[in-house]
Amino acid sequence: MGGNEPFLIAEVGQNHDGSLGAAHAYIDAIAKTGAHAVKFQTHIACAESSAHEPWRVRFGFQDATRYDYWKRMEFSERQWIGLLEHSTERGLVFLSSPFSLEAVELLDRIGIPAWKVGSGEVTNLPMLERIAQTGKPVLISSGMSTWEELDEAVLTVRRRGATVVLMQCTSLYPCPPDKLGLNILAHARDRYDCPVGLSDHSGTTYGGLAAVALGAQFVEVHVTFSRDCFGPDVATSITISELKDLAQGIKFIHTAVTTTVDKQAMVEEMPEMRRVFGKSIFAARDLPAGLCLTERDLAFRKPGIGIPARRYRDMLNRPLRRAVMANEPLKEDDLEPAQPA
Repeated sequence: MGGNEPFLIAEVGQNHDGSLGAAHAYIDAIAKTGAHAVKFQTHIACAESSAHEPWRVRFGFQDATRYDYWKRMEFSERQWIGLLEHSTERGLVFLSSPFSLEAVELLDRIGIPAWKVGSGEVTNLPMLERIAQTGKPVLISSGMSTWEELDEAVLTVRRRGATVVLMQCTSLYPCPPDKLGLNILAHARDRYDCPVGLSDHSGTTYGGLAAVALGAQFVEVHVTFSRDCFGPDVATSITISELKDLAQGIKFIHTAVTTTVDKQAMVEEMPEMRRVFGKSIFAARDLPAGLCLTERDLAFRKPGIGIPARRYRDMLNRPLRRAVMANEPLKEDDLEPAQPA
């Protein structure tokens, strides 16, 4: 994870809507886009939610309460193993955010390769401590945390020997551009001396592309088959075709910003282009021998086979040695030597 090329995480989140078949279909679709990882969310409703949760209300046609919705999002351990194996077969790193200690234990048992900690879990230090004990990399989303809380979370993970990636995240769904917080990337990199990334909820490809241009090494976006799908994550998601565009754009931008170009050498390697598109000095009209050239006698036209147009001042007030026809390129031998100033 996190080699030279920025690491693109496609989060299915809850967009599978509780369907195991849809979850596997997302893996197949994401594998064709150029993304590096597929991410889910591991919910165990009774372990992460209490009756005091204000979200225990109806918000769709199928579920009486949000708790019932979380229940519907659950998969068995065997099913999670199947999703991990399928992801690996398709060349994707499998990730899933836990929302309880029980979910951490489940994911650790099945062999998850790294951890993604959602914004709401950053202050859940018992869970962070358990995650860090595995020694696997920990990606921490910053969306709901103060700097002090992030300091504590990073220290908690590092004390147990795990590496940290800090993901700038704004917990607005969808997130408008003026709240994306791209300026925080550099600050977080300096503050924690660690790789940084963007967990983007804008529902566009723009944030991820901008983050990579600013040096982000990780980009995470929600994905959906269609913006007409049901679910709380859909409004913050991009489509599968947009994910492919994002993957290609990240490669393009990363190459552009990390490749050094020698301007002089590059120009010297294109003599034919300079000939074809460069402008030379031509006679603007029939010019008799002996004429002292003025600006109105000169025209500037392609190709660049004669005296370059940038030298036009050197031509002024110099007598012609021979007559030159209109539209004929001027040559140095056509002119008397320039007089000393």
